[in-house]
Amino acid sequence: MNKIKESILKHNGVNYLIPFILITSCFALWGFANDITNPMVKAFSKIFRMSVTDGALVQVAFYGGYFAMAFPAAMFIRRYSYKAGILMGLGLYAIGAFLFFPAKMTGSYYPFLVAYFILTCGLSFLETSANPYILSMGSEATATRRLNLAQAFNPMGSLVGMYVAMNFIQAKLNPLDTAGRAQLSEVEFEAMKQSDLSVLIGPYLIIGTVIAVMFLVIWLARMPKVQESSKQDGLLSTLKRIFSQKRYRNGVIAQFAYVGAQIMCWTFIIQYGTRVFMAEGMAEKAAEVLSQQYNIIAMVIFCSSRFVCTYLLKYINPGRLLFFLAIAATAATVGVIAIDGRVGLYCLVAVSACMSLMFPTIYGIALEGMGEDAKFGAAGLIMAILGGSVLPPLQAMIIDQGTLLGWPAVNLSFLLPLACFLVVMYYGYSTAKE
Repeated sequence: MNKIKESILKHNGVNYLIPFILITSCFALWGFANDITNPMVKAFSKIFRMSVTDGALVQVAFYGGYFAMAFPAAMFIRRYSYKAGILMGLGLYAIGAFLFFPAKMTGSYYPFLVAYFILTCGLSFLETSANPYILSMGSEATATRRLNLAQAFNPMGSLVGMYVAMNFIQAKLNPLDTAGRAQLSEVEFEAMKQSDLSVLIGPYLIIGTVIAVMFLVIWLARMPKVQESSKQDGLLSTLKRIFSQKRYRNGVIAQFAYVGAQIMCWTFIIQYGTRVFMAEGMAEKAAEVLSQQYNIIAMVIFCSSRFVCTYLLKYINPGRLLFFLAIAATAATVGVIAIDGRVGLYCLVAVSACMSLMFPTIYGIALEGMGEDAKFGAAGLIMAILGGSVLPPLQAMIIDQGTLLGWPAVNLSFLLPLACFLVVMYYGYSTAKE
């Protein structure tokens, strides 16, 4: 830990302690946004009496902002600085959160999608700025450990987001389901909708205020500028150069696969657990609630494992540790597929312990030695988050089949995360040998 501490506190005469603390706090802030949003698909479907497909546009808008803004963010950061990129990200995050109020006043669904898109454009700026900035705060030899330490605070924000979504939004919405709402008169439905929207926007307005305060703190703080190259090539030549590097190119593919696996495992643990508990005779509503509790346990394990894995990086090569954890994740996922009942569910929870290291380690390995090109390299890795929106619908299509080859389709659907972990395993193995 002392080596990590030294690299953060001082490197080449520059003190990075305060910047490190401030930027690390941003990791928790975007973790909160990610995990308060997932349950909103069902919430909006109920509030506006929509299909699940229409409700899923929330995720399209959410990941669309990440994808659309990654390279513009990199160009902005390259022209100005990491601090400017972080301030732009916080500004867009706050604006998107505050736009929930006028969206509620319209009483329409689509203004909320605009608010989500703007909010996640801010998250794209934040992640494109903060990850490489943390990597640059000290010795390159400890960069991956440093990023893992900062990323450990991301699931803490995620846990808070899940807690707020469950207890301050879902629990306070009117319990009448979509079918029941369809029987209401227009006046009754409108009154219920406005009441539910008032509940839904409350946490977003509060987090918008927190983000605005954070913006002011970072704006006023002295943030050392990372030494930059005076030579800046054009966008196309930079992209051609970074994607010609096998380690980076494969890192983008591995990141796409990992994020897809993470979202699939965390999204469909509800369906998996609900089927298991209903098979034991439990009512559907109770089974869903208990499955959500298992999801929270998985997140707690994920968060705890991040600190353990960060410590292990002192002694184990990042690529090698990534390889070992991918093997463990693959084995656990085989258990999810092959073992029916609670043991399979326990295997699914255990996958989170294996995933904790993967995102920041792939990120750190892929950007190692890239120097000024890390700004555009970071954008490519953030765009790889698109795996979280492309792969889950494919798994959902498998789950909808009910049974396949005489086995529960929800079990067999985890063949997709299994394939993703094999991709990550190969990346860890190939980089460990370098």
